[in-house]
Amino acid sequence: MKVTAEKNEKVANMIFASIYPLYWNRLEKHGRTKEEFHQVIEWLTGFDEKKLKSLIEKKVTFRTFFKKAKMHPNAHMIKGVVCGYRIEEIEDEFEVYKQCRQMEKLIDELAKGRKMEKILRVEKK
Repeated sequence: MKVTAEKNEKVANMIFASIYPLYWNRLEKHGRTKEEFHQVIEWLTGFDEKKLKSLIEKKVTFRTFFKKAKMHPNAHMIKGVVCGYRIEEIEDEFEVYKQCRQMEKLIDELAKGRKMEKILRVEKK
């Protein structure tokens, strides 16, 4: 599927705090811990628990969330399909949408029981 400017805007304007509990509920049902959940988010965005809590309290949009993030240099290694969209084929102009799908892919992998060292991508030497 192709991302549209409208779809990108819709996701960019969603409030992170409204989606966060949905992510957490899914992970909790699959026996994952909040520490693992936050480890994945911190790896991708650079946000520690304190900063993450602050962003949730401020009810920032995904646009603001990712604008403030220091994306991990290996985020480009997150590949695959999420919600019918192949992450590596999402155009650069739809950066927020791509970043959101990258985060969802990591959460999917965590929920499916993938080992943390596989989720937190490391470049092969």
